[in-house]
Formats: sequence, structure tokens, C-alpha cells
Amino acid sequence: MLELSLVLDWQNVCPYKCHCFTPLQVLCAEERMSSFPRNISRQVREVIIMTSSVSYLFSHSLMESPQLTRLIFLNNALRSIHLNAFELLTELQELELSGNPPLDHLLPGTFSKQEKLTKLLLNYNSLKTVRLGMFDSLKQLEVLQMKSNVLSDLPPFLFQNLSSLLEILKLSNNLLSNLTCDTFHNLSHLTELHLEWNRIAHLDDGIFSTLTNLSVLNLQGNLLTSFSDKAIGSEPTNLRVLNLKGNRLTELSFLRNLSSLTDLMLSGNQLSSITDNLFRRLTALENLDLSDNQLTSLPEGIFKNLLSIKVINLHNNNLTEVDAKLFEDQIFVERLYLSDNKLETLPLGLLDHFITQHIVRLHGNPWRCDCQLWYLHDWLLDNGQNVEMLDMMACESPYFLRKRTVVSIPRDQLVCHLAEDQAPDLNSCSLQIANNTMIIRCKVEKCSPATVKVTNSNPAGRSVRKLWRK
Repeated sequence: MLELSLVLDWQNVCPYKCHCFTPLQVLCAEERMSSFPRNISRQVREVIIMTSSVSYLFSHSLMESPQLTRLIFLNNALRSIHLNAFELLTELQELELSGNPPLDHLLPGTFSKQEKLTKLLLNYNSLKTVRLGMFDSLKQLEVLQMKSNVLSDLPPFLFQNLSSLLEILKLSNNLLSNLTCDTFHNLSHLTELHLEWNRIAHLDDGIFSTLTNLSVLNLQGNLLTSFSDKAIGSEPTNLRVLNLKGNRLTELSFLRNLSSLTDLMLSGNQLSSITDNLFRRLTALENLDLSDNQLTSLPEGIFKNLLSIKVINLHNNNLTEVDAKLFEDQIFVERLYLSDNKLETLPLGLLDHFITQHIVRLHGNPWRCDCQLWYLHDWLLDNGQNVEMLDMMACESPYFLRKRTVVSIPRDQLVCHLAEDQAPDLNSCSLQIANNTMIIRCKVEKCSPATVKVTNSNPAGRSVRKLWRK
């Protein structure tokens, strides 16, 4: 009875238009709510306000709930927050003010009393700038997010007082263009830095050099035309994930100091060539994405020393040929994507090095279905279960096999036709018959893969064919 009485008590004091699923949590999701709810029990530790019409947080709005440890405003209509709105909430550990399109500024000192705060989320607002000193009191902060605002610059040393514990900093989907070495000064505990979808066109040498524990660096969707690991520093780093997708890269410098890198994403750039030693030091690399570039060829040794690599994505480039030894050391490959290139054939043995279960994509290439395709044809028959979209691997030439799937063509139809300058001069041929054996001798300038077909008719009128290859 006592337990039931307590349950009834906290349900009875639940604020109007809100839900109290436990004595510690209050959820308010009411479009007509225009102010922070009153009469919240002092037992409550977490309050979530969603999709309301709350536009202002005044100095007195939260004064009845100083015990809160978690406060979330999500997808509301917040327009302005008083400098002292959170002054009494000294126990806060997590604060989110996200999804408020009218909110375009915060005053320095707004979080001055939140010394226990470990997580601050300010996403999907319209913040135009963040003033120096905004985060100075947040000495325990571990996660700071300001995604999807309209920030165009950051004051130097903005994060300098967060160096002791800050691990994750997310600044994606803003208008940032000019970053300096002072921007991330001394954030030695930072493990993730997200700068994707900004307007960054240049990185100063050493701009990330003080981020000695950085594991993830995301620069996707910026305006970079070149990249060098000088931006990360002259010493080997702990960086494991580097995302450079969707920039404007036309060149990459030798990546010397990224020996811990496991994931390198370079897709959606404008790379037309890469040097043979570019990845030579990336001995821990497992995932390499070079898709959606303009590569026309690859150096034979481009993947040399990448003994741990599992995924190689070369989808949608302009490759016309690949070297037979290109994947010689990549025995642990699990996924290889060569789809949507300009390959007409594959060299003998190219796909024979992998020893683990692997998936291959080869569709979208203009396969030339002649004798040069014998290796790939036989490999497909033996390994078709490993090929995704096998039914989309079609011949582009010769014309009489066009659009036929490669695996549907019998091997003996994959024939090569000699050019006129390769064909023997039949006038130079002689015919001899001895002991029921017919011998044809022709003079040829060089050996060829030509197959000689001789057709004669038996007494029943049926054709009999015999094949010889020279």
C-alpha cells in the first residue's frame, strides 16, 4: 500500500500538460505550452521539453528546479535566454538547447554556474557567433556540439579552458572557413573533431598538431583542393579515421605520419592520379575509399605494405586497366569494388590472392567479351556467389554479344579476331596429304592466340569440326 501511495503521489503532482513516467523524469510535449512548467517535484532530476511554444527563458523561469541534473529543450521556439536563466541549476550535468530556429545568440556567462556540466548540445539553432569566454567555466565538459548553426568564425582560444576533459567537439554544418592554429589550442584530450560540411578551403600546417589524442577527424564536404599530413603535425599521431569525402581534392601529399590510420575516406573528389608511395606508411589501414574520383590508372605498387586492408572501394572512376599484381599483398580483402569504371578485361590472376571470404563488384564496366576475358569468365563461374549484381555484368562488345551477361556466354564463343596485319597470308600456305593426313603450312611473322577451325562433312552430310590453336 505504501508503494502504491507513493506512485499516486508523484503522478498527482506531475505538471499540467506533462508526463511523469518515473518520479525522476518529466516529459512535456505540448505545442500550446508557452512557459516552463511550474510545481515540478523536488525529486525530479530530468526534464525534457519538446515541440512547445516556449520562446523565452527568463531569470526566474527555472528557479523552482535547482536540483535538475539533465535539462533538454528540443525542437521548441526558443528566441532568447536570459543571462541568469540557469544560475541556480548548479547540479546540471547535461544541457541541450537544440532545434530552435529563432535562437541566434547566447550571452557570455550564460553557463557560468554549470561547473559540473559534462555534456552541452547547441545543435540546429541559428547561432551566428560564439563569443570568447562562453565556455570558460565548464571545466568538466566532455562533449560539446554546435552542429547546424550559421557560425562563420570562431574566436582564437575559444576552447582553451576545456583542455582537461573535452573529448568530442562537433562543429559540422556551419559556415566556418578560416581556422587557425589557435582555434583548437591545447585540446590534448580531444578524441573526435567533426568539421564536416563547412567552407574550409585551406588548412594551416600544424593546425591540429596539439590534438595529440585525436582519433577521428571529419572534414567531409568542405572546399579543400589539397591535403597534407603537415596539418596534423610532424610527429606520428594516433589518428584512426580521416574523412575527406566530398571536397575538391586534386592532389594528395605523401601521408607519412598516419601509421595508426584504419579508415581513409577520399571519395567524391577530383583525383585523376596518385603517386605509388602515397599510402606506403599506412600499414594499419583497413578501409580505403577512393570511389567517385577521376582516376584513370593506378601504380602497380599503390597498395604495397597494406597487409591489413579489408575494403578497397574504386567504384565510379575512369580506370581502363589494372595491373595483374595490384592486389598481390591484400590477402585479407573482404570487399573490393571495381564497378562503374572503363575496364574491358582483367589480367590473369588479379583476383586470386584473397584467402578470406570476399565480396566483389564488377558491374558497370564495358566488358569486351573475347578471348582476353577467359580468365574473368572462368573466375566468375567458380566464384559467382561472391559477386554482387552479377546479372548486371554485361558485354559491351563485340556487337553480337552486346548486353549479354558475361556468365551466360559459353567459353568457346569468347574468341579474338585477328587484325588484317596479324592474319597470315593464305597465298603463302601449302597443302600436303600423306597417309590420310592433311598438313597445312603457313608462314607467320609472330605467334598469336589464333584458333584454327577445320570443318569437313562426313558421308551423312553432317559437319565435323576440329580445332587447333597455334
